[in-house]
Amino acid sequence: MKDKKEGIKTFTIFALPGLFVFAAVVIIPFLYGLYLTFTDWDGISTNTSIVGAANYIEVFKDAEFWKSLLLTLKYVVFSVTLVNVVAFFLAFILTSKLKGVSFFRTGFFTPNLIGGVILGFIWQFVFSRVLVNLGHEAGIEFLSRSFLADPNKAFWAMVIVSVWQTSGYMMLIYIAGFSGISTDVLEAASIDGATGFQKLKSITVPLMVPSFVICIFLTLSRCFMVYDLNLSLTGGEPYGTTIMAAMHVYNKAFTSRQYGVGQAEALILFLMVAIISGIQIYVGKRKEVEA
Repeated sequence: MKDKKEGIKTFTIFALPGLFVFAAVVIIPFLYGLYLTFTDWDGISTNTSIVGAANYIEVFKDAEFWKSLLLTLKYVVFSVTLVNVVAFFLAFILTSKLKGVSFFRTGFFTPNLIGGVILGFIWQFVFSRVLVNLGHEAGIEFLSRSFLADPNKAFWAMVIVSVWQTSGYMMLIYIAGFSGISTDVLEAASIDGATGFQKLKSITVPLMVPSFVICIFLTLSRCFMVYDLNLSLTGGEPYGTTIMAAMHVYNKAFTSRQYGVGQAEALILFLMVAIISGIQIYVGKRKEVEA
C-alpha cells in the first residue's frame, strides 16, 4: 500500500504536469480541430453549424490545395535529399583529422539558430539585391534577374535556403553517428585491404542507418510543414506559384475565412506526413536491424 502511494505521489510530481501540458497543448486542440472540420465556422463568428462531410468534399474539389500539395512534395523530395547528402558529407569531413574542426562545426550549425522569418528576409535581400548586382557587374545573365521574380528559380531559392539552414543541425546528428562507429572495425577493414570508398560503402553507411532514420524523419516533418520561410522569402509569389501546402491552409482558414475547410485540409496534410514518416521509420528500422 505504501509503495502504491509512493508511486502515485511520484507520478503526480513528475509525470502529471507534463501530461497536463501535453493534453492542453496537443490532444485537446487536435480533438477540437477535428470537430471543426465538421462545422461551417468562419474563424470569427460565435455561431457554428454542423455540415457533416461537406468540408472534406470541398477539399477534394479544391484544385489549388492539391496543386500546393504537389509542389510541397516536390520541395520535400529535393530538400530532404540535399539536406541529408550535404549534412552527411560535412559530418564525414569534420570527423576526419582536420584542423579547426570546432570552428567549422560552429559555422555550419549557426544558420539553424536563425529564425525562419528572419532568414527569409536575409536571403530575400541576397537574391534580390546582392546576386542581381553581382550579375550586372560581372555580366552574368543567369544572376542579372532576381531568383524570386522567376517561378522556377523562386522554388529553387527556397530549396537552397532550406539546405543552407538545416544541413548544420543534421550534421551534428551524423557526427554523433560517426563518433559511435568503432575504430577497430575500420582498422580491421584497412588491414584486409579495403579502400576508403569500400569502408564508407560497406561499413560506415550501414552502421549509420540509425542516424539516417532520425535525420530523414526530422527533415521530412520540417519540410512538409514549412511556412515561415515560405512567407518571408517568397510570400507565395511570383503569381502564387510558390504557395506550399501550409501556406494554402493558412490562407484558406484565416484569409478566406473558411476555417472548417482549412482545418480539413490541415488534417489531410497531417495524415499524409504521419503516414510517410511512419513508413520511413519502419523501413529504416528494418535496415537498421539488417545492418
